[in-house]
Amino acid sequence: MSSELVIQLAQEALMMVMLVSAPMLGLGLIVGLMVSIFQATTSIQEQTLAFIPKIIAVFVAILIFGPWMLRLMVEFVTGIFANLPQRIG
Repeated sequence: MSSELVIQLAQEALMMVMLVSAPMLGLGLIVGLMVSIFQATTSIQEQTLAFIPKIIAVFVAILIFGPWMLRLMVEFVTGIFANLPQRIG
């Protein structure tokens, strides 16, 4: 296994991690921003108010984007195993 192959595989894996985590992080960011604006306008500084909506938003993102994320990960792992003989040899 050459160093170029290892770097390419690591690059593909990092891209997959970014693609799979983007919906959850994006929705959590949007909800966190909305909660922060709500807290600033109403002067409510309750700490749990910031975390509970973000947790719910991440769970909703998993429910909505879960099949898509699973399909991406299965295709990635299947591609790695299918090309394993060419990559090793």
